[in-house]
This record gives sequence, structure tokens and C-alpha cells, in this order.
Amino acid sequence: MVCQMELTSHLLTAAAFGTMKNSENELAEQLIEQTGDNTLTLMDKGYYSLGLLNGWSLAGEHRHWMIPLRKGAQYEELRKLGKGDHLVKLKTSPQARKKWPGLGNEVTARLLTVTRKGKVCHLLTSMTDAMRFPGGEMADLYSHRWEIELGYREIKQTMQLSRLTLRSKKPELVEQELWGVLLAYNLVRYQMIKMAEHLKGYWPNQLSFSESCGMVMRMLMTLQGASPGRIPELMRDLASMGQLVKLPTRRGRAFPRVVKERPWKYPTAPKKSQSVA
Repeated sequence: MVCQMELTSHLLTAAAFGTMKNSENELAEQLIEQTGDNTLTLMDKGYYSLGLLNGWSLAGEHRHWMIPLRKGAQYEELRKLGKGDHLVKLKTSPQARKKWPGLGNEVTARLLTVTRKGKVCHLLTSMTDAMRFPGGEMADLYSHRWEIELGYREIKQTMQLSRLTLRSKKPELVEQELWGVLLAYNLVRYQMIKMAEHLKGYWPNQLSFSESCGMVMRMLMTLQGASPGRIPELMRDLASMGQLVKLPTRRGRAFPRVVKERPWKYPTAPKKSQSVA
């Protein structure tokens, strides 16, 4: 399954899924026509494909993308646009040109080189106008790509209660259940947008999803016994409860990210130099 998310609201704007035979890049192709004009799509490095990226740009007006440069990718610098900012040319492969008829022998893009916490990152983007899109500001945008991972966490942990599998067993029922999960998630997120409209200076992604989900579930039970004429009033009351689900300002990371040590399956005998209480 591949999803596209609007980052300020965490609302899913498009989704595509298939069988185990379909790669994520194949599913991402289905999102091209569902992407609106005048947008910037922040892509995971796994979607690096010059054919896909070129097709994304040509499908509409100002449909921009940004993605980390593939390790070992060969390119030619055409012009320097600023510090760590270059216009580059990348050659395409015959296989890519065969799959994507509109793909030429070369693709022109913008390469941004930034250093984050001592690590050098290379970002490739279709936003080649340096005057309209300042390099530093554009590079900072990519750090927000992680927001979609938070959305996946909300679906898996809050809505699915960390279950490893779906309830359905047949392929057509699995597809139905997936659509149901995505629709339910978007309904909660839509209500959070309504709540944020009543809070000055707050974005929808600054509200608690788990608390909002609980509110929506309680409201659904209330609506079962409510008269049709009272439903609009109840929904307005729900939208005004955003103050109750505000999240505190997200703290910065106190310690560097590390891989957790895998716990031992069996107890081990203490070393001779160790004392046992």
C-alpha cells in the first residue's frame, strides 16, 4: 500500500494498493493522476526513479517533487545557483525510456546539498527556479516528510491496536477492510481540521489523534439516539472541543537515535568480576 498525505493536517489525499507482485513504485504511478497542481510531494528515497519523477512533473502544472539523491548516482553540474545549490543533468537508462515513453535521454533537476547534525544530505528536486524557491528553505521542508510515518503509526497503534494482521482473510475482503480503515482515519482527521479552525495559531497536526478518535467514537454513540434536527448542533459542539485535545509543543530529541540492543533469549551467567545481589 502506498499513501499520499497532506502534512499540516495528516489527511490522506490518495492511496493505492495491490498484491505482493506489485512494487511500491508501480503503486506510486497510480498516484500521479490523483496529485493536484501547484503541489510539492516529498518522497521517500525508495521511490527514486527518473521515469516516475519526470512523469510526476509532466502530469500537470507545477507538480513538484523532492527526494534524496540515490547513492552512487551519476550527474553533470550545469550551473551553480548558490552555496550547495546546483542545476544538474542526469542521464536516463534505455529500460526507463522504454517503460516511460515521454522520458528523454536526460533529466534536468536541482541538487541541494545540506548538512544536518554533521551528516551531509543530497536532495534532488524539480523546483529549479532559485529565485522563487530559496534553496535553504526548500531543503528544510524535507524534514517534514517524517509526518506521514506518524500517520501510519496512528493507524496501526491507535486504530488497529497494534494488531499484526487484518481480520479479513480473502483478498477482496482485505481490500474492503483497508479502504474502511483509511476512510475512518480520514473522518477523524477531518474532524480535527474542524477543531483546529476554532484554535488560533494551531494546526490540525498539533492536536492529539488518540483523544480526537475517542471523542468521535463517543459522538457516534450519542448520534444514534439523537433526532435528525439536533445533529448539526452536536457536530458544532464537537468542533468546538479542540481546546481539550491540544498537544504540548513537541520537544527536541534529547539523545541521538540508536538501534536498540536485541534482548537475549536466554539468561546468561554473570562474569566472575560481577557481584550478584
